[in-house]
Amino acid sequence: MLTSLLFALIAGAANIIGGLMVTKNNWAHRSLRYFIAVGSGFMLGTVFLEMVPESVNTTHWPILFIGGYLIVHFFEHTFAAHLHFGEETHHDEMSPALGVSAFIGMLVHTLFDGVAIAAGFSVSRELGVLVFVAMFLHKVVDGFTIASIVRSTGQSPAKALTASAVLGIATLVGVAAFFVTGEKPQALPLAAGCTLYVAATDLMPEVNREHGVKMALLVFAGMGLFLLVKTLAPAF
Repeated sequence: MLTSLLFALIAGAANIIGGLMVTKNNWAHRSLRYFIAVGSGFMLGTVFLEMVPESVNTTHWPILFIGGYLIVHFFEHTFAAHLHFGEETHHDEMSPALGVSAFIGMLVHTLFDGVAIAAGFSVSRELGVLVFVAMFLHKVVDGFTIASIVRSTGQSPAKALTASAVLGIATLVGVAAFFVTGEKPQALPLAAGCTLYVAATDLMPEVNREHGVKMALLVFAGMGLFLLVKTLAPAF
């Protein structure tokens, strides 16, 4: 549990990094697209080459896998229908109510980030490290997105950064929830479905906004990074 909490704390810090990219205005926003592309490739590799194979011995794992996907879909589609990852540009459409809705939707999915990290470490240190890196890469994007939305509703930079930090705290809560409920093996396929939603439904559409070979190569680079981390993970 302590190992999972430590890695979740580092992953949660990525939310704050993303928030700082908005509130400090001294980061190249284009670099966020690179995080999105590399993160989506890494996450897809983690889901299909590690989390799903480790889940197949769990009873009813396909139902849990699809269920995890649908849980995040429900909360993001219901509470954050306006949400798209990256910089919020529809300032005239934003309102405090929409900001709160987006925050609730993202809060649920970052909660499952923590569940995924804990479930990974419950199987093996190697899987835990792989899931952690996958979460870290996309949580920079999460922090940037929610901070951008909060700023678009007219709130202060401090409140925007606070929203990003709360997403990081939710990751720690997810880890705690996993252990409090008894380290259920069903958590891994459920978390795999949640991770797939973030990678394929949240991040890949943002990658596809930019045409050309560069973004495709960055997705492949994310998968290559996954293989590199998989090779190095036993040393952690």
